[in-house]
Amino acid sequence: MEINVLGPLTAMEHGVSVVPTAGKPRQILALLALQADRVVTVPTLMEEIWGEEIPRSAATTLQTYILQLRRKLATALAGDPHRQAKEVLVTQHGGYLLQVQPGRVDAQEFTRLAASGRDAHEAGDYRSASALLRQAMELWQGPALVDVRVGSVLELEVLGLEEDRMAALERRIDADLHLGRHREIVPELRVLVAKNPMHENFCAHLMTAQHRAGSSWRALESYQRLRTTLIDELGLEPSPRLQRLHQAVLAADPALDLEVTAG
Repeated sequence: MEINVLGPLTAMEHGVSVVPTAGKPRQILALLALQADRVVTVPTLMEEIWGEEIPRSAATTLQTYILQLRRKLATALAGDPHRQAKEVLVTQHGGYLLQVQPGRVDAQEFTRLAASGRDAHEAGDYRSASALLRQAMELWQGPALVDVRVGSVLELEVLGLEEDRMAALERRIDADLHLGRHREIVPELRVLVAKNPMHENFCAHLMTAQHRAGSSWRALESYQRLRTTLIDELGLEPSPRLQRLHQAVLAADPALDLEVTAG
C-alpha cells in the first residue's frame, strides 16, 4: 500500500483508493498510517475520534469503522491470493496495526531522509545534507492531512511533522549557504521571510545570503523589517545573535564569508 499524508490523504492498494469518504474512518486511517507497523490502542483511537466525550457505544462504533476500512481493503485486494484485508489492518491485543512495507508512507520516508540529512549536516557533509533534505522536502504536497478533520491525537502528530519540516528546511538552507549557493537561495528566503516575518533563523539566513551576494544594504533592510515587526507585535528586540549578525554586516566583517565551502 502507498500512503501519503503530507498533503491530502491518499492510500492506494493495487491502484485502488482505500480512503473512505466518511470523516471518522478517514481519521482512523490517517492515525494508523502515521503509526504504520505499530499498534494504535483502542483508547487512543477513541480519543482521536470523540475527544473527552466518548459515548457508551464507542467500542461498537469503532469496530464498525474498522470493518468499513477492511471492506475498502478487501475490494482493493480482490484477486490477490497472498494477502487479506485482516492481514493488512491487523487486530492486536488492545488495538489495531496497519502493516505497510517500508518506504510506502511518505511521512515515515520524510522522517528517514530528514534524519539522514541532519546526520550529514552535523558531520559537515553539506553536499549530502542538501541533497537528502531536498528529497525530504519534495515529499510534501501541502499541509499534512489538509483534507482530514484532526482530533487531539492527530493534531499533535501534525504539529510534530510541521516542526520537523521547518527544521529540515532550515538545515537545507544552512547547507546551501555552506556550499556557496547564496545567490540561488535569496529568492526562496525572501518568500519564507515574507510568510514568517518573525522567524529569526530565516531572517539570519537571508541576511547572510544577501551580504554574500553583494547586497549588504538589502541585508540591513531585512534586519530592520524584522526588528520593526518584533517591536510592533511583541515589544521585543531581535535576539543577541541576530544583533551580532547585524553589526557584522555593518562592519563588513570578513568572518561572514569564512563558512562558505566549495561545492
